[in-house]
Amino acid sequence: MMVVSVHQPQYIPWLGYFDKIAHSDAFVFLDTVQYKAGEFQNRNKIRIKDGWMWLTVPVISKGKARQRICDVIIDNSVNWPRRHLRSLEIWYGSSPFFDNYYHFFKDTYSKRWERLSELCVHIINYILKELSINTPIYFESDLDIKKTGTERIIQICKALRADTYLSGIGGKAYLEEERFKEAKIRLVYQDFVHPVYHQRFCLSEEDFIPNMSILDLLFNEGANSRNILLRR
Repeated sequence: MMVVSVHQPQYIPWLGYFDKIAHSDAFVFLDTVQYKAGEFQNRNKIRIKDGWMWLTVPVISKGKARQRICDVIIDNSVNWPRRHLRSLEIWYGSSPFFDNYYHFFKDTYSKRWERLSELCVHIINYILKELSINTPIYFESDLDIKKTGTERIIQICKALRADTYLSGIGGKAYLEEERFKEAKIRLVYQDFVHPVYHQRFCLSEEDFIPNMSILDLLFNEGANSRNILLRR
């Protein structure tokens, strides 16, 4: 069985993103699909004392014009790297494993990034390495995919000779399941149960806030993050 999953590049994604990659034999960055403002492609959540906050990478808006994710340009007129690094220092500086990962982010934020997708992929690849997730990574732009919607996914599977597609649970709302049957590709939906782990500012399990960026897990659990993430 050859399992493929896909997703748009996202900024410091949540745990479920990495769980899906870990349970795939190949993963494809959908870097040529349309960029959608207000989603997770340029932002994600971190835990703070009274709840959570967004870390948002500002991008140059094209108004209503369609943009591919790979073409989205970061708005560097705003000193967002300083804000993001400072936010990590404030809210995670006292976390047990902050120093394990801090220097990577300090170095990353010291560089000037032009394209959003390049920044996102750089961070994702680092986190995959830290989690010892060795799934081969591909880019849709390198696979010469011409289709859209469900046909796009089927074409990706065929390009990689995959017989199984692992979809996020949200795929139930838009995937044409019959087309997978016709193409003889097995469609499986991700069964991800969010773990509860040691989280700063939590006095009890009831205080735990799920769906934060993967950084929340790494800074609080360090090398044990992989075991927590992949526990079934």
